[in-house]
Amino acid sequence: MPEERRRDPVYRNITRITAFLLAPVACLVTPGRGRHTACQWALALRFPEENLDGLRPDVRTAFEEARTRALWWHGELVGLTSGYRTATRQAVLYAEELRRSGSVAAARRWVLPPDESRHVAGTAMDVRPTEGARWLEEHGGRHGLYRVYDNEWWHFEYWPDGPPRRLPHPGVVSEQEAALRNLWRGGGPPGRT
Repeated sequence: MPEERRRDPVYRNITRITAFLLAPVACLVTPGRGRHTACQWALALRFPEENLDGLRPDVRTAFEEARTRALWWHGELVGLTSGYRTATRQAVLYAEELRRSGSVAAARRWVLPPDESRHVAGTAMDVRPTEGARWLEEHGGRHGLYRVYDNEWWHFEYWPDGPPRRLPHPGVVSEQEAALRNLWRGGGPPGRT
């Protein structure tokens, strides 16, 4: 995981102060959920380009609850770099990585095609900064959010029933997943022709 940048503690403190200052208004606007609302407002100011739209409602709720806890109880920021992606956008990312890396196997180490990406399903998110990702890796499980790839410190997925098996990279497909994908595509069990 990369080192924390020098400016990150400054941004973290400004965002925490902003959330604290917004809390009284947030309590009036959303009684009983003021801290949650103040956190979302402060993080929207800190990360103005982030977009939580398209995440499945249960995933968005889990992510917002996790980052609210991170900010208020631990003083950490968890921002969203990329969440839901359309199949078209995912296909473009995959094609770009395929061109850049030169092979399907190399491309799949970093980007999956749309029919395999959990971003397209609205259940995956890429987060920032590194300290936020560290916090989410340590505490995200209580919200069903887990880091799933060794090579992507920023990529988390929603698994409400517990952690999935951690894989070295996105291109590794477990035998169970391969069998399910084969069935989803109308094939029979693996190993049968």
